[in-house]
Amino acid sequence: MAPLIITSGDPAGIGPEIALKAAISGQKDIVLMGCPHHLEQVASKTGIKIDLEVITEADLGRLEPAPNRLPILPIIWAETPKAGHPDPRNAEQIIRSISDATALAQSGRAAGIVTSPIAKSVLYESGFGYPGHTEFLASLDNDATPVMMLANAQLRVVPLTIHIPLHQVASAIDPDLLMNTLTIMNDGLKRYFGISVPHIAVAGLNPHAGENGHIGNEEAERIMPAIERARQAGIEVTSPLPADTLFHPDMRKTYDSVLCMYHDQALIPVKTLDFYGSVNITLGLSFIRTSPDHGTAFDRADQFTSRPDSLIAAIQLARKMANTASMTS
Repeated sequence: MAPLIITSGDPAGIGPEIALKAAISGQKDIVLMGCPHHLEQVASKTGIKIDLEVITEADLGRLEPAPNRLPILPIIWAETPKAGHPDPRNAEQIIRSISDATALAQSGRAAGIVTSPIAKSVLYESGFGYPGHTEFLASLDNDATPVMMLANAQLRVVPLTIHIPLHQVASAIDPDLLMNTLTIMNDGLKRYFGISVPHIAVAGLNPHAGENGHIGNEEAERIMPAIERARQAGIEVTSPLPADTLFHPDMRKTYDSVLCMYHDQALIPVKTLDFYGSVNITLGLSFIRTSPDHGTAFDRADQFTSRPDSLIAAIQLARKMANTASMTS
């Protein structure tokens, strides 16, 4: 199969370090975007011995995995990256890394992309006009509607609303948004996880899922109308369930994924179950995208002691998704 492309991310963060660590851990069929000279410096400071092989896009179809060798699609940074010190002058290359990787995935020359962490504040100084990675990827994909899924071996969750203040969540819960999200979840679970009839649980917004309207009416007025529409469309989905009893082991056996109403309601349980092995997936795109579930970690990038677990999990899950999609298409 075609290789997975790992984008550069911000080269001043921990992305280059954990990519090299992932490569020597035995991850195959991956190609990293980055500056070979800079990566050699990171490898030296990390104590990693690896052969960096500079390639071109034309080489992607004829790569042969080899132990301790990592193919590199080269980037020339405007300024030499310094661990822990992001430089806005490199923003243009960071952004181009994402768009180039996306084009490779869309064309089929890459099986998918695994995006290394970026710092939006650095990119804004270069005119980056998107709230984050996901929205930029959607703009590159015919303005697709992206859905964030966080996953590990024990749990898959989707937050309906993401980076908004908690006091705005109730008003942001919209039946059309719910219906669209449930549809994309259902399709993604079928296509990428091989689940023929996905079972989706829905977390209520309020304590005890509203207690029949005694602790809020959002469940009845905003959430249930979308659930009824989804059921009519053939999606197996529960009525709103109390979030405080939704994530224990016995309940997790009853569903394939959970649609949560807000950011922390989704991310707290998945990160508690497996903090280092959770993966960020973007559903709703025409190509596979995963990423490690953490940021650039500028504050400790110069220590070169970061764990690559989440990136390794993101690589492995992207490959599994690609394999499953090829069998179900």
